[in-house]
Amino acid sequence: MIVSSNTKQPKVHASAYVAPNAVLSGDVKVEEGCAILYGAIITAEGAPIVIGANSIVMENAVLRASGGSAIQFPLSVGESCIIGPGAYVVGATIEPGVFIASGARVFNGATVESGVSVALGGIVHINTRVRTGQHVPMQHIAYGDPAVVHPPREAPEVHAQMNFFETVFNLPQTEDVREKAAQNYARFLRKQHAQDAAVAESPKKTAPKAPVSKTQEPPPTQAADVGKVVDVMFLELEEARHRREAAIEKERRGKK
Repeated sequence: MIVSSNTKQPKVHASAYVAPNAVLSGDVKVEEGCAILYGAIITAEGAPIVIGANSIVMENAVLRASGGSAIQFPLSVGESCIIGPGAYVVGATIEPGVFIASGARVFNGATVESGVSVALGGIVHINTRVRTGQHVPMQHIAYGDPAVVHPPREAPEVHAQMNFFETVFNLPQTEDVREKAAQNYARFLRKQHAQDAAVAESPKKTAPKAPVSKTQEPPPTQAADVGKVVDVMFLELEEARHRREAAIEKERRGKK
């Protein structure tokens, strides 16, 4: 579904694929060769979103940009990136060739540099820069510039270092900051989406089919379990990374 929001309408390159139940809303640009799969939501709420050429946004991923008069969090995804199923990316800069696995989270003001991978369930927190050559392992937390990668058990220490509500909602840290954030954000969203309307899509032209010879047998139909293929791909990438890290560690020990 293509949605006009706050007078802005998504622009999708003719060569890109957008699944029938994916949602593109507002100031969104999808460049050539992209694939936006089933259930994905890409919504620009006061700041623009650009999805670079040949990038993939997989099933049920949520990509969001947000901005008001005081703070802007646009979202930029570079060329040839993969945003995995169920991932959440908001107000960040994703440079070309980045792999964000299933269930990973990238938050406001973060930058993920070229070639970085964020593994299953990994978190890149606010205003963090993950530099080329770094990797965020499964369930780990990257925070800081340059990023320091923390294991899950250190989450309370990471949280103590940041001021999430001031950064994201421009609110000072007070006892009722969560209540104020909800009220302010609800007011903003109501105004932002008040005039939303679905845009009628132009049907894509299909190339004429070549005539089939009477003596020619039709090709066999093949069914593919896409979910399993994707899961295997993620696991293979993780295994390859583990092997590479083990080889590097072995080489370091040999030098000692």
